[in-house]
Amino acid sequence: MWALPAAARAYIACAVLAAALCAVPAVRSGTAVPWGQVALLAAVCAACERLPRTPVTLPVLIASAVLLPPGAAGLVAAAAALVGRVGRRPVWVRRLWHAAQFSLATGAASWLYGLSPAAPRVPDASDLPHALVPALAAGLVLVLVAAALDGGVLVTAEGRSPRTAWRGPLPGALVPPLAHAPTGLMMALLWHSPYGPPAALLVLLPVSVSAWVLDRCRRERAAHQATVRALVQAVDLKDRYTRGHSERVGRASVLIARELGITGDRLEALRFAGTLHDVGKLAVPTKVLRKDGPLTPEERRVIELHPEYGHEMVRGIGFLDEARTAILHHHERLDGSGYPYGLTGRQIPEFARVVAVADAFDAMTSTRSYSRARPVPVALAELHRCSGSHFDPRMVAALVSALDRHGWRAAGPPDCPEDAVPVSRNVPVDHCSVLAPPGPPAPPGPRAADGSMDRGGPG
Repeated sequence: MWALPAAARAYIACAVLAAALCAVPAVRSGTAVPWGQVALLAAVCAACERLPRTPVTLPVLIASAVLLPPGAAGLVAAAAALVGRVGRRPVWVRRLWHAAQFSLATGAASWLYGLSPAAPRVPDASDLPHALVPALAAGLVLVLVAAALDGGVLVTAEGRSPRTAWRGPLPGALVPPLAHAPTGLMMALLWHSPYGPPAALLVLLPVSVSAWVLDRCRRERAAHQATVRALVQAVDLKDRYTRGHSERVGRASVLIARELGITGDRLEALRFAGTLHDVGKLAVPTKVLRKDGPLTPEERRVIELHPEYGHEMVRGIGFLDEARTAILHHHERLDGSGYPYGLTGRQIPEFARVVAVADAFDAMTSTRSYSRARPVPVALAELHRCSGSHFDPRMVAALVSALDRHGWRAAGPPDCPEDAVPVSRNVPVDHCSVLAPPGPPAPPGPRAADGSMDRGGPG
């Protein structure tokens, strides 16, 4: 504790002293407090604290606030916090702090609940639904007081400004009471029912299962995002000339998708599709991707295989779903002049048509070591010109609408200076070249609207 700043030590000491003073009335009341009930709730709360990744402590604390007077409810919270999990050192200081924090928060919730005439300490079914509002208010006070006390620790121990310390925790504290206050009230109702405490504890079973499932979903989603980030980073390391391009194509694909009304899991899959559209470049030889001179016909054929390589790489990743078709077909053209299969019109999957527009737009608006960025209006004009032959007009219109609403932050130059533009061009040009940009003369060689020039094919 002595490693903490003096202000933090004083703050924690004051919180512990305040919690102790709040518990004095309960201790003095002696037999007036149902100590058996206090002990059982404390044991249940402590057991919930020891469960991994199943946060069901809050309903028990709310039930304690409903069933017990403020001092006794604070003792339940303190006992649970003293045996709870602590992830960082010093362990005993953190446990003491959490005991004081939640003792004060639960005591405040119990005090507020007791102010309502419609909220008796021994509620039964006849008190519903009148007791629900006081229970919600008690749960809200509990989490707000705990969050406010946490903010004070950040101010005194880490030197944060009060605005920074409380801006994050306080808004997030408004959601848990809406879910857990009814559960805590139901526990209190069943506690004094003919079925007794065992029935009250059964209420926690569906809550704990739901919390476990939600935690698994969050962890699975985090694993998906980590997988995508790892693949994108590998592509960026191999093809340094298009670094950051994958994330921007994913962002542009999401903008288009939202304009089209795509939501939920399909929107997430489309974001993955845009982000991973060039993952097949991992299978293209580095010397071909970074070649400064013109490509030979054989090298061109190798580059044009990168959609198929990418599709094979992600075939076994189940969560990508429709994203795999976009990775395979994002270089197809409506007139059949694209690759790898020369699909036409509606034969091209919807996700592939979205990613094709996002890919071309970012390729034209990105400043790279070998080409200067085109202004957004010029890039949109080129997309319109190629609309119907290369690109789906509906996707182009959706991108224009999204950019009007949200704007676009163009990419900056890569590692080498902007004026270090090599003269040679090494990627075959597709069928739709862009207008020359205003200002300094453009580097030699046309640029395809889908970005398919230089440094290893379409960006």
